[in-house]
Amino acid sequence: MADSDVGTARGAYGSGGGGRRSARAVTVTAAGVLAMATLAVGCGPQDPGADALRQPTARATTAPPAPAPSPTDDGKGATGDVTPPASPSVSPPASPSAPPAAPPPPTPSSPTPAPRVLLRTGSEGAQVRELQARLRQIGHFGRTPTGYYGTVTAEAVRSFQAKRGTEATGATDAVTWRKLLAMTRTPTADELDPPTERPVAEPDERCLTGRVLCISKKSRTLAWMIDGRVVSAMDVRFGSEYTPTREGEFPVFWKSRDHVSTLYDTPMPYALFFSGGQAVHYSADFAANGYGGASHGCVNVRDKAKVAALFDQVKNGDKVVIYW
Repeated sequence: MADSDVGTARGAYGSGGGGRRSARAVTVTAAGVLAMATLAVGCGPQDPGADALRQPTARATTAPPAPAPSPTDDGKGATGDVTPPASPSVSPPASPSAPPAAPPPPTPSSPTPAPRVLLRTGSEGAQVRELQARLRQIGHFGRTPTGYYGTVTAEAVRSFQAKRGTEATGATDAVTWRKLLAMTRTPTADELDPPTERPVAEPDERCLTGRVLCISKKSRTLAWMIDGRVVSAMDVRFGSEYTPTREGEFPVFWKSRDHVSTLYDTPMPYALFFSGGQAVHYSADFAANGYGGASHGCVNVRDKAKVAALFDQVKNGDKVVIYW
């Protein structure tokens, strides 16, 4: 019974008032006892929050029983006083959690720059020759290095790139070059500058004396010979069946270093004319496309460095011998 109810009952019985007042006090007291009994059996309101607001905080009148001693860390019984555990605190109801914050918009990333291109179609020089020699070591370039980056070299590079999982552009960029260096060794002098793609043919007997450009259609080679000794050799190709290269013995009658054909409007560098408009000269198309093409009757050389050296050595009047 609450303290206020006890005080009310004492006033009712000890005041000496009339019977009506005593009856009222008994009624109030009975109502309080009935309320306490109702709360004890748990038949309060369905709203727990409202019930908590109606009930005054009860103060404990007796201390809870002390818990049994628990073993200490080393397994022996406790010898000191045991402090009772603190009464559990009532946590306030959790507030609704805030909705998750929207993720920040993605930051646009800068595109990865393309690797720097080192060599491409039209490039010439020693690095192109090394590229071709290295590609030949691993089976991607099926001919001797020429030092000219044409369609054949571009296709060889494209094949290498596709097999190594990089973009097959046909141009040699920094990534392609590093991969190629890692897979190959430094080319030897013979790999960089082999005499010819095919063995040099046995020289015609007319080639055994004097200074001669000895050219074999069978082996498709040119041997620059002085007194029967081969000074240098190089691959050559000839005219088609409609514009055949003449056979026989001829003298060099005109040298033109930067010649351009007026008939076909085609460059003919290092031209050594021997019969009418036919000459031995460098051909960029031969360097790029190999034996897939043909000349208009001239003797094409695909190694620019070799034909340039030949041009400087040959003199007007030297022989040209073309045979099978």
